[in-house]
Amino acid sequence: MTVREKPWHGVLVATALPLHDDLSVDYDGYAAHCRWLMESGCDGVVPNGSLGEYQTLTAEERARVLTTAVEAAGGDRVMPGVAAYGSGEARRLAEAAGEAGCQAVMLLPPNGYRADERTVVEHYREVARAGLPVVAYNNPYDTKVDLTPALLARLHGEGLIVGVKEFSGDVRRAYELAELAPGLDLLVGSDDVLLELGIAGVVGWVAGYPNALPASNVALYRAAQAGDLAVALPLYRTLHPLLRWDAKTEFVQAIKLSMDIAGRKGGACRPPRLPLTPEQAAVVRAATEKVLAEGLR
Repeated sequence: MTVREKPWHGVLVATALPLHDDLSVDYDGYAAHCRWLMESGCDGVVPNGSLGEYQTLTAEERARVLTTAVEAAGGDRVMPGVAAYGSGEARRLAEAAGEAGCQAVMLLPPNGYRADERTVVEHYREVARAGLPVVAYNNPYDTKVDLTPALLARLHGEGLIVGVKEFSGDVRRAYELAELAPGLDLLVGSDDVLLELGIAGVVGWVAGYPNALPASNVALYRAAQAGDLAVALPLYRTLHPLLRWDAKTEFVQAIKLSMDIAGRKGGACRPPRLPLTPEQAAVVRAATEKVLAEGLR
């Protein structure tokens, strides 16, 4: 397998984290999950993101999750999330990622409060000092900070980021970004706009639902990126009842439930995330079973 020069390209799965019954991390299960995703056609993994419940992990657990992913998938196929309340801590996480063999990291803006533009720029400047390419993560719903196309263009122009995981849901931004920052790599950040952004010219997808159904989602991404609507559109319509859960507050629980139904270990989440309500679980279960019955995996 050749070393990836731009490890933020392709289908990068924001990995869910399997837990034991006592809610301790199942590292062996996580390693097996990473290997299975790679064997199923995914290009890489993103540990320690929101889907990996990084906010509930101790520093030791977070470090071991990273090294487990690297051992299972290879450093050039691991782009860890390095979000932290402090810029210095985020930089240290990025440095640790580099020491572990990773060649890129993903970084949210400051997420402890609504940061202004000056603060955002300095936050990315601090983490960029670690020396690894940084992919910004724009999630204005959770962070209350919007990395607008103009701000992303500034960050890119100053050499602080190489790409952006775009989770705003506004597909129009793809075209504005291409005008303002033509060298900035665009990655799909929300599963339920994959087709719209795919045909707009993305180079990657930080993906949620491949945790449960990797092969079909990889096929969808490849077709969308190639502009092959004859393949992509019917597949997208079939998968969309699941993909839209990636943009809901309960996305971690929904994806883990789909994993369980598909025969992969999803399991429980750590508090404060609670199990889905019976009504929510029924919707996810029905949609997952329907997709599986149609032969998608």
